[in-house]
Amino acid sequence: MPERPDYATLTKGQIVVLDRLHAGEAGLPVLHHIVRLAQESLGGAGAGFAEYDAGHGRVISASGGCSRALGRRLDRDDAGRGGPRTSFVRHTRDGDPGGLLSARCEAGDKVIGSLHVAFGEAGEEPGPEHHAVLELLASYVGSLYGHRAGLPVHGDQARRQEDRDLWVAVTSHELRTPVTVIKGYADTLTNHWDSLGEDGRQEAVRVIGARAGELARLVDRLLSAASDDGGVGGAPPGPFDLTEALRHAVGELPAELRRRLVLDRLPGELPKAFGDRDSLATILTELATNADKYSPPDTDVELGAESDDHTVTFWVADRGVGVKPEHVERAFERYWQADTGDRQLHPGAGLGLYLVRRIVERQHGWVALRPREGGGTVAEVRLPRG
Repeated sequence: MPERPDYATLTKGQIVVLDRLHAGEAGLPVLHHIVRLAQESLGGAGAGFAEYDAGHGRVISASGGCSRALGRRLDRDDAGRGGPRTSFVRHTRDGDPGGLLSARCEAGDKVIGSLHVAFGEAGEEPGPEHHAVLELLASYVGSLYGHRAGLPVHGDQARRQEDRDLWVAVTSHELRTPVTVIKGYADTLTNHWDSLGEDGRQEAVRVIGARAGELARLVDRLLSAASDDGGVGGAPPGPFDLTEALRHAVGELPAELRRRLVLDRLPGELPKAFGDRDSLATILTELATNADKYSPPDTDVELGAESDDHTVTFWVADRGVGVKPEHVERAFERYWQADTGDRQLHPGAGLGLYLVRRIVERQHGWVALRPREGGGTVAEVRLPRG
């Protein structure tokens, strides 16, 4: 641990943070900038921010050596001393409790999370200056969340009922659409078989098959959302080729979605991943559909993959509007959708990311959202190496 914080780096970064806050920015990139600034100004090997929910926390922003903890659920086992410290250490420092500095982040009278800086090795105890710098940066995180201080708790009964009512209405619409198309093409085949010709019949069968696949995926989503503690199904996990599985999953996407995907960052060979290979089609469909829904139609959606010593990772990146820090965790809640003001243009049941997290965590992996350089959002899935 450096003897003193790097005040030159802190000052430069602080000016950027304050300018963005005063300009009204509240996106995940601002939070990520604060986390990186904590690492750099304190000379850490990595840093991370864990947002709190009822009974646990989750890392929603991380940098440096802590990056692999992004998206990990943390037990709130040490909340009185700045957050889920022991759990954070376990995912970032391989169980070594030394060299970690933590500070609580508060919005009004509510503790909304904790900011952590991990150091390369256990050394001297942090001094008052180190604590003061981290607490200053933690206060900036609190400012990002300040407008939430007076909001009702996520589990508020009235809000849950409102979400369920909306979910029923939207899901009914989603179910009706493929059913109507399938019935229409089936009737056409029955009543106009001869006049359609071979090409017309093949096209009708192709559309029926595509819509039936869409309907099957929607039914799977509804079944998985039917209970809070039920399983998601799927085959027992095992080693599989992630790159090959992703390319196969891309082939099952709707044609208009396949055309938007760019696969330049998908390597030809990776270490084996450990999980349920068949679930990749569902995971990729949900993430790619989400990226397609919330990004301009003339922009690409990028699919990439990589590996490290512990995990095999793939991501879907878009050039959309991005996500606010306070929405990162809520985006994974059942039935929840961000209020973009254009619900008619972007209908949905609010089940996609909820389903993805349940499937991935059942395989001992984790999923996270992070800002994309230049704007947009990256949805990142990490699975254990096989």
